[in-house]
Amino acid sequence: MNGADTAWIIVATALVLFMTLPGLALFYGGLVRARNVLSVFMHCFSIACLMSILWLIAGYSVAFGDGGSGLWGGLGKAFLNGVDVDSLSGTLPEVLFFAFQMTFAIITPALIIGAYVERVGYGFVMIFSGLWMLLCYAPVVHWIWGGGILTDGGILGEIGVRDFAGGIVVHETAGLAALIIAVVLGPRRNRTTPPHNPGYVMIGAAMLWVGWFGFNGGSQLAADGGAAMAITVTHISAATASLTWALYERIKYGKASMVGLVTGTIAGLASITPASGYVDPVQALIIGAVAGVLCQEAVNIIRNKLNIDDTLDVFAVHGVGGIFGTIMIAVFGLGAWTAQLGGLVIVGVFTAVVTFVLIKVVALITPLRVDAETETNGLDLSVHGERAYDMSS
Repeated sequence: MNGADTAWIIVATALVLFMTLPGLALFYGGLVRARNVLSVFMHCFSIACLMSILWLIAGYSVAFGDGGSGLWGGLGKAFLNGVDVDSLSGTLPEVLFFAFQMTFAIITPALIIGAYVERVGYGFVMIFSGLWMLLCYAPVVHWIWGGGILTDGGILGEIGVRDFAGGIVVHETAGLAALIIAVVLGPRRNRTTPPHNPGYVMIGAAMLWVGWFGFNGGSQLAADGGAAMAITVTHISAATASLTWALYERIKYGKASMVGLVTGTIAGLASITPASGYVDPVQALIIGAVAGVLCQEAVNIIRNKLNIDDTLDVFAVHGVGGIFGTIMIAVFGLGAWTAQLGGLVIVGVFTAVVTFVLIKVVALITPLRVDAETETNGLDLSVHGERAYDMSS
């Protein structure tokens, strides 16, 4: 065990959890109507709790167990069987590696929340998210990070997929799942209501930015120059994408919005994620500059041309950003084209099929969507019996 590596990954684990609680909750919560903000908080918090338990029960073993095959890790490490305080994963205590990866298993299904806010049933959120993490996310983790079929020497050749911190594993899977749910669910009854609290959005985005240092820097799994470089390029990409999003918005609409500025931040962060362990600061600058424009155009296409109500633009920002960053690894000659594109296609098809099947299966157990009256009155009071703001008290 290396003490410095262990100390850094303990901090990184806390930072990645901070991304979901409270970062993502505030970012998403500020973007919805006031009558639905508590439901968003409820979804984020509940998913964090449920994924933690499921990761212990089976998720970690499926992703990082060594008793399975190239397709999954088996159940040998279910309930952390055989893992104690002296067990090591590289230079880290294995239980710390478990905890660090658990925070990724929390935020990935939590990202999908943005596609279905304001109109989805709470029961569906819980059952679907749990099954999706176990049956879609955990196997993909094994394929790319756990020694599975897409690593070096796997089905794509001697050079496997390069995905440092989750462009495919986290952002492509969550983005595609979000898009499919949005299509199946159908649009909200009222799509024109503006964000109820842009201040929440900015605070949440700022927390995500800070937490992302743990996300990308922690993925080095060591306290060394590689972690420092990952943090640096992450910051540069986020800063650049924020400004290019705002500039593009100013050119197109005459005004640059604060919500747009911080959405650009997230686009830059998602885009640099797969490449953060490989690129230099100049390459990060290029990735961020393109991401701010590319992801904004993706928002316009999905919203206005395809007329899909992916409420908080999960696929356009996370999905497109993660896919773009994964491709840029090959563009810069830091990975093989066959592996990068092949990995995107294989994981994309798998995610789409598993997500669609799970939607149909879970819909047989619990309603997918709330009724019209509940949607009109808001999920906070109708589903959870609470209001976020009581002006008469």
